[in-house]
Amino acid sequence: GFLVFHSFGGGTGSGFTALLMERLSVDYGKKAKLEFCVYPAPQISTAVVEPYNSILTTHTTLEHSDCSFMVDNEAIYDICRRNIDLARPTYTNLNRLIAQVISSITASLRFDGALNVDLTEFQTNLVPYPRIHFPLTTYAPIISAEKAYHEQMTVAEITQQCFEPGAQMVKCDPRHGKYMACCLLFRGDVVPKDVNAAIAQIKTKRTIQFVDWCPTGFKVGINYQPPTVVPGGDLAKLQRAVCMLSNTTAIAEAWARLDHKFDLMYAKRAFVHWYVGEGMEEGEFSEAREDLAALEKDYEEVGIDSAEGEDDDGYSHYS
Repeated sequence: GFLVFHSFGGGTGSGFTALLMERLSVDYGKKAKLEFCVYPAPQISTAVVEPYNSILTTHTTLEHSDCSFMVDNEAIYDICRRNIDLARPTYTNLNRLIAQVISSITASLRFDGALNVDLTEFQTNLVPYPRIHFPLTTYAPIISAEKAYHEQMTVAEITQQCFEPGAQMVKCDPRHGKYMACCLLFRGDVVPKDVNAAIAQIKTKRTIQFVDWCPTGFKVGINYQPPTVVPGGDLAKLQRAVCMLSNTTAIAEAWARLDHKFDLMYAKRAFVHWYVGEGMEEGEFSEAREDLAALEKDYEEVGIDSAEGEDDDGYSHYS
């Protein structure tokens, strides 16, 4: 299969990736395509037209991508500030953190462990419907070398941290959403007994809500290779770490934010002439925006309890 790394905001990251994904679908139809996409952050905006690029590229690649792991620059900035005490994180700091997540996700392909998970298995377990393929990534523990000296994180502690909004790679609140699927990828000094105990502890907490049409199963991967860090970097060398991939309806909040920004600019047709000048048509904008409105609706619908039907399900804050 293919792993594609790109940003949503820039011209190349959005435009070229869309073209590339379309070509891969044509030339390698049966192969899995997984994306790691960097979601634009309000704090560090590289271009004014980021909302346009993001929505156009999401619309174009939606049908070509099997699974997209989103990474939100703002969320990672906050993690660097809060957990690693970096006052002004650089792209290097952000990328090292993202690299840890990618390393955890691909570890099962590269090393052996008690329970291995390959790429197709991710899709099978995380994507209930083709369009709902944006898992939320969480990584723990993220601590600086100085702090790690004093703390030995247990399996239960790092598992618990995964459910804290502060450890998420995308800004959204899973406590408002519902989980459809959840994969926990442990690496390092971890035994299944501890994992089972940690999960049992998580299940007793009422804050974690699953959709009623899905069994509350946690898929677990254990890999004996401990996490590696860049020598002289800002992350601590740890005995064990966990990366959680969960498909939750809360990630629709991220789309809602982006759609809102798109609407503000598009209402005034600001900057649209640059795209039209390159041969695009205005209709492509509204088509892409409608597709994303449909995506938001899809997320809303999968969260509705099957018995209640179209009842108000606490989703009023999306409207």
